[in-house]
Amino acid sequence: MAPQGTGRLHHVELWVEDLEQSARTLGWMFEQLGYVPGDAWPTGRSWRGAGEYLVVEAGPDVEPGTHARKRPGLNHLAFHAGVREDVERLARAAQQQGWRLMFADRHPFAGGPEHFAAYLEDAAGFEIELVAGE
Repeated sequence: MAPQGTGRLHHVELWVEDLEQSARTLGWMFEQLGYVPGDAWPTGRSWRGAGEYLVVEAGPDVEPGTHARKRPGLNHLAFHAGVREDVERLARAAQQQGWRLMFADRHPFAGGPEHFAAYLEDAAGFEIELVAGE
């Protein structure tokens, strides 16, 4: 048996090309989902959750170019976002903050008839999925 707490997410670090742009879009989204701003340094920012934390960083080791979610690596982050009304409210607000609603022709069931979610992409190509609970 694994020790208690094993397997829980510790942190996610996203490398970005434009720190200020990503801190605005991703940071805004993280805060809407209940994360609070944490540390800030010249090349990065963090947001604290319920034990885990999220990092956006544009350090000297980041290679130029935008994120490509269809290439090997991270495709998207999915978050519980409340009930259906919460998902819709946040998806509408996100579009006012520079996010694009993906799969608009199939929204909110782009993930299937039983999966109510909003799929959003920021200008840097990072995708966030907001999932409604029952």
